Amino acid sequence: MFEHTSRYYDLENAAFIAADGRKMTYKRRRFLPHGENMPLLAEVIPIQGDRLDLIAFRTLGDPQQFWRICDANNAMKPEDLIEPGRIIRVAVPHI
Repeated sequence: MFEHTSRYYDLENAAFIAADGRKMTYKRRRFLPHGENMPLLAEVIPIQGDRLDLIAFRTLGDPQQFWRICDANNAMKPEDLIEPGRIIRVAVPHI
């Protein structure tokens, strides 16, 4: 259902049976980790024009892993993290 690098990959599947008998499979809810408890890989200070996908590529080697940086900073919206001068936590990826 999801690539192995997706934040949803390890979530348990669940099923819903509709009134007409159709079975619909879905992923259970993802609970966000507490970023301050995640082991630190690096701290990054964005510069003007930086984007979270670029920071993810530089630190984690994959721009699609930007969500890991959001988790490490307790951020629901990636754009909230990109302020020049702000310190961004990058956690060690949990595999």
